[in-house]
Amino acid sequence: MTGPLPDPADARVVVIGAGIVGCSLADELTARGWRRVTVLDQGPLPAPGGSTSHAPGLVFQTGPSKTMTEFAAYTVRKFGSLDVDGLPCFNPVGGLEVATTEARWADLHRKAGLAASWGVRGELVDPQQCKKLWPMLDERMLHGGFHTPDDGLARALLACRAQRARAERRGARFLARHTVTGIERAAGRVTGVVTDRGVFPADHVVSAAGFWGPVIGALAGVDVPLLPLAHQYATTAPLPELDGANDPRTEAGRPILRFQDRDLYFREHTDRIGIGSYAHRPMPVDPFTVPAFDDAPVMPSSLPFTEEDFAPSWQDSVELLPALGASRVADGFNGVFSFTPDGMPLLGETRALRGFWLAEAVWVTHSAGVAKAVAEWMTDGRPATDVHECDLTRFEDAQRSPAYTQERGAQNFIEVYDVIHPLQPMTQPRPLRTSPFYPRQQELGAYFLEAGGWERPHWYEANAPLAEGLRLPERDAWSARHWSPIAAAEAAATRERVALYDMTPLRRLEVTGAGALDFLQRMTTNQLAKKPGSVTYTLLLDEAGGIRSDLTVARLAPDRFQVGANSGADLDWLLRHAPDDVGVRDITSGTCCIGVWGPLARDLVQPLTRDDFSHGAFGYFKAKQTYLGHVPVTALRLSYVGELGWELYTTADLGLRLWDTLWEAGREHGVIAAGRSAFNSLRLEKGYRSWGHDMTTEHHPYEAGLGFAVRPAKGDFLGRAALAGLSEETAARKLTCLTLDDPAANVLGKEPVLVDGAPAGYVTSAAYGYTLGRTVAYAWLPAAAAVPGTAVHIAYFGEKIAATVAQEPLFDPQMTRIRR
Repeated sequence: MTGPLPDPADARVVVIGAGIVGCSLADELTARGWRRVTVLDQGPLPAPGGSTSHAPGLVFQTGPSKTMTEFAAYTVRKFGSLDVDGLPCFNPVGGLEVATTEARWADLHRKAGLAASWGVRGELVDPQQCKKLWPMLDERMLHGGFHTPDDGLARALLACRAQRARAERRGARFLARHTVTGIERAAGRVTGVVTDRGVFPADHVVSAAGFWGPVIGALAGVDVPLLPLAHQYATTAPLPELDGANDPRTEAGRPILRFQDRDLYFREHTDRIGIGSYAHRPMPVDPFTVPAFDDAPVMPSSLPFTEEDFAPSWQDSVELLPALGASRVADGFNGVFSFTPDGMPLLGETRALRGFWLAEAVWVTHSAGVAKAVAEWMTDGRPATDVHECDLTRFEDAQRSPAYTQERGAQNFIEVYDVIHPLQPMTQPRPLRTSPFYPRQQELGAYFLEAGGWERPHWYEANAPLAEGLRLPERDAWSARHWSPIAAAEAAATRERVALYDMTPLRRLEVTGAGALDFLQRMTTNQLAKKPGSVTYTLLLDEAGGIRSDLTVARLAPDRFQVGANSGADLDWLLRHAPDDVGVRDITSGTCCIGVWGPLARDLVQPLTRDDFSHGAFGYFKAKQTYLGHVPVTALRLSYVGELGWELYTTADLGLRLWDTLWEAGREHGVIAAGRSAFNSLRLEKGYRSWGHDMTTEHHPYEAGLGFAVRPAKGDFLGRAALAGLSEETAARKLTCLTLDDPAANVLGKEPVLVDGAPAGYVTSAAYGYTLGRTVAYAWLPAAAAVPGTAVHIAYFGEKIAATVAQEPLFDPQMTRIRR
């Protein structure tokens, strides 16, 4: 959020970078009435020498991210409507991904499911059909392929010209040969851009500088965690097989081709074939040393071709396309483009310098979609598409170091075409962030996965004896990755006895000051005007009523609150809105948390404290500051697993002492340590939502089944007006509980849900419910289908798995186990 937005007629915007993102953004902003837009570039126009100037233009829409798929789909629609002098800006030749291994063929089935979930047309085809689409293929190598007829080739420079012309007609100006040398600021806001040819006053500055993003960021005092890397691209000599096959005006007639088993892609250039390779060693580039346009041999983004790196890829190309054996590499270069630590773009306005925006690490594939989202963000205060995966606040401080950016960026390059499991963590640098309990977790044989830099135990090998004799359905190879039957034993121990869960990675904020209550009342949906010692589940909404986050707010004193949040975006949002008499700070790294849950939780905890932990004295959704043994703790009577228990917080220096105190006291009760695999199963059985998976800003509370957390009668709060007239009864779609009919079936999330045989929604979260003996899935479905008893199917690796809409919660609907 940018605070009060200027009148569109007066907003002065300077966009740094006239590549595909900058040109698209100028077009989107001027289409929304912001006329005073200036786009600067250090190079000549229309090809200023950045990544856009050499981009091969492949647009494959489908991926695991719904957001990125929507960005790509918009790019296809927009560029497909543009032309320059009769030349189309998009050539819808389609896309073809081929599988030469069983693992890739299985992954293409999964990708076909993703396409159906996100509304992209696609079909799996056999080797013979692949051969018809690409006659040069050796179909004997193939298991099959995935054909997406609406994908194709974006002609980036033409799209720049078309959008530039439209923006200029609306009042924008584009200035070449202007090198940015400084960013002016006053009172925490950007005020202008300094160039070698003058100063440009500005209310908003957008860095769309591509791999120069870190350079522009440094001028503004803003960290931009982005790594430029060189990527090899070669073009063959003319091929007899393509002689006369393609119109030189459109260059290509066959689908763009991906051979991901060897990290390769191919596209036609009239009578030649272009080959891109990710198979080589990472080649990082220092953006601060990239030469200026006039000093570069070709252009700044084009580095000399390293033939020795490409040699293995040429052999792999000849193997797939035997006709290349009679040809050669005629031209090649190493083109520079951008990677971030998680491979996603960097979007949004910085809080440190208000009015300074990033639109960085964006490929041509997603360019128009990103520009639309950023333009909506700037003009309307929010993008229509959920962008939490791209929000620049998503990285923790520990993830923003140059060393981290380089290691993760290079690893993302290496893995760009790999088959990546949804739970698969990066390998380096690890461990980075650990809770105080980490030494004990290692002793117990924790199997760690990683998120947000945190090491998170998913199960403990010490509990393997508890899993002996358990009768569980056999898992398929995909759902068995990063899973163990030990998780079932840990879930059972939680339901039957008591378990310790490390909840330290969950973000904790402290909100203090005389105006703290009024501030939180304005920012959230539920009634927080309760006595100290109360805990409230509530929501953060945006102005349109979309769910920005869900929070757990504990009032520890009249002017002090502890807030359980989800991401850095929550901290950023609250800080942007906080008045002078309110302090908001992140206390996560200085604290830790253990969830003590299970029917014997009170038996474990009560002997350690003089305070009364009975249900009557310490009720559900209450807070108490006390001591457990020698350790001061803040105890919250909460449970995310559907069992009696507490979240116990203390300072990081006392964390290990707290763990040992609880562990020793729990021995007589059969206490175990349990991991997130069991945790996720238990929370889905109970129907608890996970923000970012089950709901985002694209959903309002009544659709998500969270209307109970909205109290319009309390007074005004952010997003309240947008909820007027909405209810669960009027919701057109709903977050819906499904159970799989076959007790042995599994799904993991993002699979399409079929109603009457047609895709109607998608799975958000799923896990095997060990208490229930079958998989539980939550999915977005049309309200008409979200009726208990409705039969649906979930597409999983090409199979249709029967499921049934269920009444939630599935486990303990009367809440007797938690409230006892």
